[in-house]
Amino acid sequence: MVNNKVIELIDVDIFQRENCILSGVNLQIESGEFVYIIGKVGTGKSSLLKTLNAEIPLVSGTGNVLGFQLFKLKHKDISELRKKLGVVFQDFRLLTDRNVYDNLAFVLKATGWKDNNEIDNRIEEVLKSVSAFDKSKKMPHELSGGEQQRVVIARAILNSPDIIIADEPTGNLDPETSAEILDLFIRLNRKGKTVIMVTHDYASIANKPARTLVCKDGKIEDSAVNETMVDFEGLLELND
Repeated sequence: MVNNKVIELIDVDIFQRENCILSGVNLQIESGEFVYIIGKVGTGKSSLLKTLNAEIPLVSGTGNVLGFQLFKLKHKDISELRKKLGVVFQDFRLLTDRNVYDNLAFVLKATGWKDNNEIDNRIEEVLKSVSAFDKSKKMPHELSGGEQQRVVIARAILNSPDIIIADEPTGNLDPETSAEILDLFIRLNRKGKTVIMVTHDYASIANKPARTLVCKDGKIEDSAVNETMVDFEGLLELND
């Protein structure tokens, strides 16, 4: 693992409107880490991710993501930051009026790609990397949940982001498919991607431990890789 901080939060308070959801957050994530974020609904997991991608503005404390200072981040810098982040959502958010290829081509063209051969090659490359190359001409409604999530992951890595942020990426999937998607994130991590994943899927991650952040009582508790601080069986009671 490269000893290089890609995320650093110091004395950060995270707000949703007027409500402080997380207070006194101190967090460092190194390049190449794999980090789970867990906790009950409403404890700030998604708010933390939204702070990292500047969807929620930072109003208290110091935050740095990939060299971008989050406090009073300018609009043009928000766009530049988000180009370096690959975001994976639970609800897929694929464009339903176009096939898989066109969903991915839309993203590439919107981010400045112009050469059609380069676009073709990049789409082929990312779909192969997530084992979905044979789905390029399918419409989203023709895909299973797991297949759609593979396409969403392909979309997230199109522009070779430094960090992949996943918000409940297995929340709508069956256990076997969930395990396959988690394995895909692990493979991306092993290729050097920093992965931050919010999840309630304690059964899957108990078998594949990594550093785990627990959102609880307005705070974040941090467990290092392979420590036994996190009792995943006990955490099952956190799940709704």
